Amino acid sequence: MAINSATSSALLGIQRGVQGIRRNASNIASAQNLSGQNSTKDITRSLVEMHENKLYTVANTNTLKTMDQVIGTILDIKA
Repeated sequence: MAINSATSSALLGIQRGVQGIRRNASNIASAQNLSGQNSTKDITRSLVEMHENKLYTVANTNTLKTMDQVIGTILDIKA
């Protein structure tokens, strides 16, 4: 896998995770939830999905960090 491809995949994963977190937060904070019109099941689903999106974002961030470290090590070896 090329470095650019891996970087693009990690960045896309981070972006999707953050978008998911925003969507979940919006669902949780919606007027229907605040007025008690939505079921607890809907709120719970949004909370679980938010946690999944957080883990997805963290995993992609760690991938990006690892790639950065590997590139740094390769440059140190070549120098």
